[in-house]
Amino acid sequence: MISTNDMRPGMTLDVEGDLYTILEYQHHKPGKGHAMVRTKLRNLRTGAVVDRTFRADEKVEQARLDKRDMQYLYSDASGLVFMDTETYEQVTLTKDLLGEGAKFLKEGQVAQVLFHQSTALGAELPTTVDLEITETDPGLQGDRSSAGNKPATLETGAVVQVPLFLNVGEKVRVDTRTGSYVTRVR
Repeated sequence: MISTNDMRPGMTLDVEGDLYTILEYQHHKPGKGHAMVRTKLRNLRTGAVVDRTFRADEKVEQARLDKRDMQYLYSDASGLVFMDTETYEQVTLTKDLLGEGAKFLKEGQVAQVLFHQSTALGAELPTTVDLEITETDPGLQGDRSSAGNKPATLETGAVVQVPLFLNVGEKVRVDTRTGSYVTRVR
């Protein structure tokens, strides 16, 4: 149990049997009355975002999550299949649990899968991944990074905006949180 005064964004709470991650946290002291803590929480099972207000110094249960390094194997109709690199146990996650980051997963890539009481809740992907461009318009002599952008299809099927000078076969670094081009990889 932790006090609501000790809560911080990113923590996971067990509230009435459901798991929530704190997205926003604000301590509020009105002119009269007791202090309160306003939070914005995301349900880890459904993805729903809810606003919840707690009394200051109220005790809440902090959920204990296990993070395991798991290797992404493949995608099928049931979801994304990951394998524990130590026990070789396989677990399937739905694409909804990973959100937009799922389109940047490459076979053999390692991610941290979150577990609560042996139930997989989601995965934390690396911040950036290096992927090869498989389809884009050809770059021309004199194109610069400040001249503009063009769409490029990556080896995972994701489409990102890249500078005009990049061509098919080149590797680029992509931010998995925003889905944006970071730099060219040599």
